[in-house]
Amino acid sequence: MTHPDPTWAAVHIEREALIDDMSSLESAQWATQSLCPDWDVHDVVAHLVDTAKTTRLGFIKRMFSARFDFDRDNAEGVAREKRSDPRETLSEFRRVLLHTSSPPAALATRLVEAFVHGEDIRRPLGIGRDYPPEHVASALSYQVRTGVTMGGGKERAQGLRLVATDAGCEHGSGPEVRSTAIALLLAVSGRPVPAAEFAGPGAPTFLGRTSR
Repeated sequence: MTHPDPTWAAVHIEREALIDDMSSLESAQWATQSLCPDWDVHDVVAHLVDTAKTTRLGFIKRMFSARFDFDRDNAEGVAREKRSDPRETLSEFRRVLLHTSSPPAALATRLVEAFVHGEDIRRPLGIGRDYPPEHVASALSYQVRTGVTMGGGKERAQGLRLVATDAGCEHGSGPEVRSTAIALLLAVSGRPVPAAEFAGPGAPTFLGRTSR
């Protein structure tokens, strides 16, 4: 049954699509380096399981335990949910597919997580997906308004006009950077994206910022 909230409905669709894509992976593919630094494909799936289970109160307790170190908390979450057999981790992801628990953050962060981590996995494995432009645009809008220290990419987009050619949306003012909404979302989130996916006079500046 589709969730009545369109954001959660989109998140559930993305989780299910990712599970389907990963169901036929060979054992060695699970160890492929993802776009997320220090994590392989299996680690990212374990992280997605962990965040799907995280409640607002649970997140606060975890932050105290991790001494407010987000990286440490994420690492502990991956270790907690990562099974010795990747297929068991994927089975657990399937079990929590329809969960709607979330850390104390804007609901748009669930879209950011679904799309960015989806590409963290798919791009290195050569798996393509047509993401819903309107929801990717919502995730992008959140990221360009949120500082890097809070997981966003406001500083990377500052002084530039980002134009999503497939979503009919744009953000900011200044030299133009044109690309698909998903490529802009990945880059503004600090992920490596080939320069060939971008156009416009602001592209070199944007790529210089997103590569750091």
